[in-house]
Amino acid sequence: MTYAAAGVDIDAGDEVVDRIKPVLRRTHGPRVMGRHGAFAAMFRLDYNESLFKRNYTDPVLVACTDGVGTKVMLAIEMGRLDTIGIDCVAMNVNDLIVQGAEPLFFLDYLGLSKVDPADTASIIESVAKGCEIAGCALIGGECAEMPDIYKPGDFDVAGFAVGVVELARATDPTRMEPGDLILGLASSGVHSNGYTLVRKIIEAKGLDLGTRYKALESDRTLGELLLEPTRIYAKPIVSLLRGYRVKKVVTGMAHITGGGLPGNLNRALTDDLDAVIDRDSWTVPPLFRFLQKHGKVAPDEMDRVFNMGVGYCLVVRPSFADAVTKKLEKAGETVFRMGEIVEGTGVVRYR
Repeated sequence: MTYAAAGVDIDAGDEVVDRIKPVLRRTHGPRVMGRHGAFAAMFRLDYNESLFKRNYTDPVLVACTDGVGTKVMLAIEMGRLDTIGIDCVAMNVNDLIVQGAEPLFFLDYLGLSKVDPADTASIIESVAKGCEIAGCALIGGECAEMPDIYKPGDFDVAGFAVGVVELARATDPTRMEPGDLILGLASSGVHSNGYTLVRKIIEAKGLDLGTRYKALESDRTLGELLLEPTRIYAKPIVSLLRGYRVKKVVTGMAHITGGGLPGNLNRALTDDLDAVIDRDSWTVPPLFRFLQKHGKVAPDEMDRVFNMGVGYCLVVRPSFADAVTKKLEKAGETVFRMGEIVEGTGVVRYR
C-alpha cells in the first residue's frame, strides 16, 4: 500500500510548493528571514534597531484568524479559484486594522480533498495577491490533503494575520464622545458573509449565476458580482493613521462583516453611547436589493446579515471629518458621512 493509493499525493504537494515559491517572495520585504520551506517562518519587527526605535516605543502585537465561509462553494461551482484567497486575507487584515495595527505577516491554511497542483497554486496565488494589496508578507502556510474529510472537489481556506501597533496609538473606545461623526467606506459587494443565505436564495428561485440580470444594473453576471473579492482597507487606513502622529482624530473603527452595521459598529461603542445612522446617507447597491427581492428577505434580516454596501466604518472628531474624508478619497475609497455618536446604551440606531 502507498500514501498516494490511500488518497494523499506527496509529489503533488511538493509541486505546489515549487509553483508558489516566486509568488510568496513577491510579498516579502527585508523583515522576512529564513528560507522557503523551513519548518517555521521568521519575521523581524523592523530592519534594524535604530529604525525600530523610531517607529515603536511600546509595540503591541495584534493577531486574528478568519476564513471565507461558504463563499468557497460558489467559487467551486463557478470554477473560479483565483480570487477566493483575496477574501481570506481581507477578512483578517480588515479586522486587524480596527485596532490601529499595521499588518505584518500572514499565514494561510488550505484543507482540500485532493491536491491538483494548478488549482491549488491558483488559490495560494490569490492569497499572495491579497497580501500584496494589504501590504503584508505571506510567510508560510499549510496545505492539507484529506480525502476522508472533504468531498471530491471541495476545499476550505482560512488565514492568520499578525500586526503591530504602538500602545499609545492603539484604538481606544473610551475616547469616543457624543458629537463624533461616523464615516463609512463603500464595500465591493457582499464581501464574505451571508453566502449560506445567498446560495439558498439562488437555489430556491432557480437563479442562474451566468446571467446578466437587468435588475443588477451591471454588465457582469450574477456569479461574477457575487465572487467579487472583499475590499481590503488596510493600506488607506494605515496611511491615514500614520498621518496623525500626535492628534488622535479617529476614536473608533469597525469592520462590517456578519451582523451588518448593527452587529459590528456597536462593538466600537462603550455602554453609554449609541451610533445613529442616516439611511439616506448612502445608496444600497442593486445586488442587495436583488437578493432581498428574490429571497423575500425582511429589511431587518438584510441589515443584520449583509454589509448593505458599507464595508468599514470610522468614528472621527467632527473638526477632522472633512480632512479624513479627503485623505481616504485620495486613497481611492468612496466615503459616506453616515451619522453621529450620541448618548445611549451601546447600540446602533437608524433614522
